[in-house]
Amino acid sequence: MSQFDDDAEGQDGKEFEKNLKRFEDMLATGEHHFFDADEIEEIIDYYLQWYNYDLAKKAIDFGMERFPFSTIIKIRYAQYLSSQHYTHEALTILNEVEQIEQSNFELYMARGYIYSQMGLGEQAIENFKNALPLAEYKDEVYVALGIEFLNEDKPEDALYYLKKAIAANPKNEVALNEISLCFDLTGKSNEAVGFFEKYIDNYPYSYYAWFNLGLAYNRLSMFEKGIEAYDFAIAINEQFSSAYFNKANSLAQLNRFEEAITVYKETFKYEDNEPTTYYYIGECYENLDRFEDALINYNKCVKLDPANADAWLGIGVVLDGLNRLTEGVHYVKKAIEINPNEPEYWFVFAEVQEKLGFTEEAIMAYQRVLELEYNEVDIWLAYSGILHKEGYFKDAVENILQGIKSFPDVAELYYRLSVFLLERDSRKEGLGYLEQALNLDYQKHADLFLYCPLLQNDTDVVNLISLYSKK
Repeated sequence: MSQFDDDAEGQDGKEFEKNLKRFEDMLATGEHHFFDADEIEEIIDYYLQWYNYDLAKKAIDFGMERFPFSTIIKIRYAQYLSSQHYTHEALTILNEVEQIEQSNFELYMARGYIYSQMGLGEQAIENFKNALPLAEYKDEVYVALGIEFLNEDKPEDALYYLKKAIAANPKNEVALNEISLCFDLTGKSNEAVGFFEKYIDNYPYSYYAWFNLGLAYNRLSMFEKGIEAYDFAIAINEQFSSAYFNKANSLAQLNRFEEAITVYKETFKYEDNEPTTYYYIGECYENLDRFEDALINYNKCVKLDPANADAWLGIGVVLDGLNRLTEGVHYVKKAIEINPNEPEYWFVFAEVQEKLGFTEEAIMAYQRVLELEYNEVDIWLAYSGILHKEGYFKDAVENILQGIKSFPDVAELYYRLSVFLLERDSRKEGLGYLEQALNLDYQKHADLFLYCPLLQNDTDVVNLISLYSKK
């Protein structure tokens, strides 16, 4: 842009501010002022852009009274109506505009957004496609199409149009961020890395591109590379709070919790104190066994966001770490009240009940975890363990067999089943499962003796393990 262009843009801005003040003075005093159609359209756009709907309506009324044949003002009136949820009335106005002027880009875009607001994706897409040949800047339409296909759960189609948006305007930041989401939803993280690296070759100072490259690396569990990308984003824009937040997440994934805490705290310099950030700081302190500090941050989280169930659960867990389990159970219950269908919460609740000696409550909670389809091997070990301890031998065996069906390659399940069977003198079957466990993972045989130390005196067991130690 030339110096002349800069001066012209500055003059235009000052002229607009002058017109805006004249309009608001007119409303305040009741004195009449003249505005041409372009000026009033600019004023309407300004109010709609900043969601000042009361003044937008007054500007629209003023414009429609003086320029009753202006299609743009009618379109803006339709947009105002849709913002107030009068979508059918808005569509009626746009249909009337179409009878007069069928080649109006604004008409099809406005109608597309209204259909999108109504959840009518196919009609929205049809209108956006009608707008495409009429568009001066096609990236705007490609972005609208991309987002609508995302709304329709069609990320492949969305990716296609967002790529076209970036090809039309590489500096379209909305397209750049939405395309990152599409790469994630389509599982194309490797392609995302290549895409953003190529983009950065051409636009090395795009902090959004570096940030999205970091996201792509994180999805591939390449956290060190992700941190490097976030550092470049921060170097270009030191106030980019999202880059600090995601860098901290990457550090936490690498168990560099002290560093992660420091970087999480950096975000507070550039944005309002976010409850989620306090939650993650609390989680880092919990992983460092600094339970008092974890408790402080979890409490800050729930004070800002009382519906954050993870933080309530965190409070319960760290109170357990502080030997305040009787107090902690109430916070675990609070998490379940907020989100009763989260199996992890029920798992923690079951463990707490078991520690407190409430066996039946613990068994019921473990059963609830299974009902919610918790897909982790530890539920089968924990649940079968309490059943076995309480003498429900048949149930314990059936439970662990179900676990093996779900996780046929996990040695711990076979070791545990062999214990159950050997204790009940089902020796041949028990030793058979022990042999399968040793085949899967010999090193895990120590778990056998941790769970049942008496088996160290079982000659058959010791000989079988010794046999496998020589393989």
